[in-house]
Amino acid sequence: MSDVINLAKELMRRRSVTPDDAGCQHVISERLAKVGFNNEPMFFVDTLNTWSRRNNQPPNVCFAGHTDVVPTGDESQWQFPPFAATEHDGYLHGRGAADMKGSLAAMVVATERFVKKHPNHKGSISFLITSDEEGPFINGTTRVIDTLQARNEQIDMCIVGEPSSTNKLADVVKNGRRGSLTAFLTVKGKQGHVAYPHLADNPVHRATGFLDALCAEKWDEGNAYFPATSMQISNINAGTGAGNVIPGDLEVQFNFRYSTEVTAPQLQQRVVQLLQQHQLPYELSWVHNGEPFITEPGELIDAVQQAIHSQLGYQAELQTSGGTSDGRFIAPTGAKVVELGPRNATIHQVNECVSCADLDNLALIYEGILERLLT
Repeated sequence: MSDVINLAKELMRRRSVTPDDAGCQHVISERLAKVGFNNEPMFFVDTLNTWSRRNNQPPNVCFAGHTDVVPTGDESQWQFPPFAATEHDGYLHGRGAADMKGSLAAMVVATERFVKKHPNHKGSISFLITSDEEGPFINGTTRVIDTLQARNEQIDMCIVGEPSSTNKLADVVKNGRRGSLTAFLTVKGKQGHVAYPHLADNPVHRATGFLDALCAEKWDEGNAYFPATSMQISNINAGTGAGNVIPGDLEVQFNFRYSTEVTAPQLQQRVVQLLQQHQLPYELSWVHNGEPFITEPGELIDAVQQAIHSQLGYQAELQTSGGTSDGRFIAPTGAKVVELGPRNATIHQVNECVSCADLDNLALIYEGILERLLT
């Protein structure tokens, strides 16, 4: 039996719906302690995090991941019970199989193998594990990073186990992510009867020109690493539900996924300018979910590419597409960050699953990365 699959099953059988860790980090910490790691639990409000480290010398190569999973939805729709960790036809089925208990199992087993082969390896290996990645992400990785920075403890290189692969294992490695900025806009009007529009002020009518301009705006051209910044309106709400009432307010939520060619304050300023050009009375607030980051080719990228090619015989494509990850909290410290994990085809879906062979190969790739960086 595969050590990777056995550990993945043990983690997947724990119902760790965010932010509940359900004992997963204890299982991992016990394994790491046996190969010389010092484990430091960090609990913030409702979230358990664990910082584990072996040695104190640079470079510090960190594996980062999360034990929490998203809710299952209607469990009767699953082919196999979502927390049974069922192995069937070469696949491991269950919530967290791909996102990302499978990656955590591969990281732990890879590290155990590496340390047994190289007990006196150079540098340090660390694990940063949270149970807050799928939730509000305020008491997880970001709080651990704050704690490490306060005591001048540095991560030099980091592999995040998010499911980066698309069509086959390790065909894509994320070497950066776009920034994310969300706007909450209320356009103010005056409620009234639809038959007496002169006594009201319809904010929907007022805002159409602004919304057209917002959608037509070109925010930047992108660059060699990032596509052009995109804006998407995600929610619009107005009215009371009655067909004869002019709404008093229009609420609009929109999100930017932005490149390194523009900053969050610049985007905010340009939105305000558009609002002013269209002479709208408004209220506006923002939530900044993360800065963009990029890891350019160098020691970490080389080690990752070589380990993938050695194990699988092909080169991974470097991409910055997709959503955000906890890498956005780690990269601003100066760490080089990549995301490398299994295929993302079934993440957050009913019947989430992962190839058992892929998890075994992923562990060998992780081990190969350590070989190249710390021997």
